[in-house]
Amino acid sequence: MTTSFPLAHISSVLAAAVLTFGGMIPLFNPHFAMSSLVLPQRITASKEAQFIMALGMARTITIGFDEVDIMLFILGSYLRATDAYICWQEGVPKKAIFRGTASAAIAP
Repeated sequence: MTTSFPLAHISSVLAAAVLTFGGMIPLFNPHFAMSSLVLPQRITASKEAQFIMALGMARTITIGFDEVDIMLFILGSYLRATDAYICWQEGVPKKAIFRGTASAAIAP
């Protein structure tokens, strides 16, 4: 059986792979995952925050392929703004600008 894979699906498969495999990091090491998001130490050390991070990422990696396109646009737009705002509020404006613009490449 031969099937053709449309090239238009590559971005969705790439985004799904990033969400799936990147989303597994908080399940095994939530402190590292939150530290890589430039969250302050008071938050990354909190067991409650680590639990919520792991739970939230577990939900993220279970999104089905049918919803990936729509969900990535919605999630990307919302998270891009939230990421940049939180980084800005925590006093790292260069990181806020970088994260806001870099996220635009994934979810325009």
